[in-house]
Amino acid sequence: MTATHAARRARLAAALAAAEVDALLVTKGVNVRYLTGLASSNAAVLVRADATAALATDARYIETARNLCGDVEEIVQERDVAGALAGSAAAAGLRLGVEAEHLSVAAYDRLPGAPERTAGLVEELRAVKDEEEIALIRAACAITDQAFADVLPAIAPGMTEREIARALEFRMMELGADKPAFDSIVAAGPNGSVPHHAPSDRPVARGDLITMDFGALRDGYHADMTRTVALGEPAAWQRELYDLVREAQRAGRHAVRPGASAHDVDAAARSVIAAAGHGEHFGHGLGHGVGLEIHEVPFLGPDKPGRMEDRVPITVEPGVYLPGRGGVRIEDTLVTRADRPELLTRTTKDLLVL
Repeated sequence: MTATHAARRARLAAALAAAEVDALLVTKGVNVRYLTGLASSNAAVLVRADATAALATDARYIETARNLCGDVEEIVQERDVAGALAGSAAAAGLRLGVEAEHLSVAAYDRLPGAPERTAGLVEELRAVKDEEEIALIRAACAITDQAFADVLPAIAPGMTEREIARALEFRMMELGADKPAFDSIVAAGPNGSVPHHAPSDRPVARGDLITMDFGALRDGYHADMTRTVALGEPAAWQRELYDLVREAQRAGRHAVRPGASAHDVDAAARSVIAAAGHGEHFGHGLGHGVGLEIHEVPFLGPDKPGRMEDRVPITVEPGVYLPGRGGVRIEDTLVTRADRPELLTRTTKDLLVL
């Protein structure tokens, strides 16, 4: 993908003029990977306005960098990667920008010349994916779907939330995931009222709704899916709650299109829940971008800025959470397309009764 990485650096170089800098020092790990292909715990890349770049990393990764990033004009071995690249920019008389959101105050103070603080330049580029990236996310989502289908028949009374989470994660890795995309959430019964409940040793029981929020990581790209199932015949209130969230999730998915505002997509789903009298029980945003990070721009919410663009992987995940009783969340990963969204997580959204 060296040509792809070079094209990404060229896009970043074209954005530097608006930020009033001659070069950008990129220090966030996933941003370095996006621009060069190098995944490491200590690397930085300097991208100049003429689209040339210098990559710095330490002895642990230098050989990998030289083998993998041959299209980068300069590769240097340094332990202080940010200091080395900032020093070279200062020596060349360049107005340097830094990723202010990803540098500590102490790290910034060590850089020469008081660089300009910038925010979100690479993240904005990353939001719109190329087809190679979408294919990787699609593959991660396929693993996620299959793991759910394979584990579902094993869920039975007495199995703990933690055991269900481990079974999902193990099966994803058996199917080719590098690892789980994030710490899996399994919340059963009254625990379902906590959106980010950590799986516990609570056994699941008949009468529980069980919410499972999980995903596979494949070649650096993340999947994210949530399904809520019933263990045994659900009560009337549980079916009503499920149907409400499913309706809201459908409305949110159908609102995803290029040009739609983040606020309006969120409102499409949120208004359904509010009209049913549960507005106060949906306290988080509707969704978020997915890619090299599990949560990345854009974010969908009542106060979120911006508009959707074409080829943006996004989640739609409304939920209703009733304290002390339980909750329902349904989430898909999809991609904005010119005609209609492409659904990447394909598991049914009908209520499954185990």
